[in-house]
Amino acid sequence: MRPRAGRRTVHGMADDDLPPRLTRLAFHGPLSEERADRFVARLSRREPATVLDIGCGWGELMLRLLEAVPGAKGVGVDLNGDDLARGRRNAAGRGLLERARFLEESAAGTPHGPADVVLCVGSGQALLGPGGTGASGTLPATIAALRVLRSLVTPGGRVLFGEGFWQRLPTSEELAAMWPGARADDHLLLAEVAEAATAAGFRVEAIETADESEWEDFESGYLADVEEWLARHQGHPLAGGTRERVDRHRASWLRGYRNVLGLAYLTLIPDA
Repeated sequence: MRPRAGRRTVHGMADDDLPPRLTRLAFHGPLSEERADRFVARLSRREPATVLDIGCGWGELMLRLLEAVPGAKGVGVDLNGDDLARGRRNAAGRGLLERARFLEESAAGTPHGPADVVLCVGSGQALLGPGGTGASGTLPATIAALRVLRSLVTPGGRVLFGEGFWQRLPTSEELAAMWPGARADDHLLLAEVAEAATAAGFRVEAIETADESEWEDFESGYLADVEEWLARHQGHPLAGGTRERVDRHRASWLRGYRNVLGLAYLTLIPDA
């Protein structure tokens, strides 16, 4: 039977045959409900009229900001059509579809600013386009991405910048266990991230970092759907490759970047 339009397919198999995708996660990153509530309270305090979410995924934080500020409008930009569709469904279910747009397009050179609040969590490189400015995570690339964010926020607005950082420099053994080609210059130290923000024309209102519990909840939730699917579909044609991918990801976390890679959330104010 041919799958209905709009359903994921792999080798002719429809959604019902495939592992579910990230349904256990409210946010696509290590972010607790409590911390998200603090962000929404802080960013909504000035009653922003416009919100821009760079690399929005399904835009959960943007939607919560729109709920907190009646009348505010938001634009989320991402390249993942599945995530964007999830964001539109969530917006419709919460009565926000007329105030939230989810656009499948590159963030590089985006015309959708300036906005009163700009969210960019784990998506700084998306602002620089192919090639960027040096290797991902280097000081020049981070400053360049932050300068683009500086151009996308209104005077007196706020940027929430989420960026990976090394809690300590990784050993060669840890790097070898991480993602393919992992290097020590893939990320900065936290102090360097903050210094990059000031070099790009911001003052740093607040710095928070994801804690171990948030990381564990995220990493477990990231794999939970597929783990459950694997337990019930051992003979499925996709089970072998899926199992290898999941086991490789878990080992990368536990043997590689656990307690080494951090995620910093910086609330930034543009210099006048």
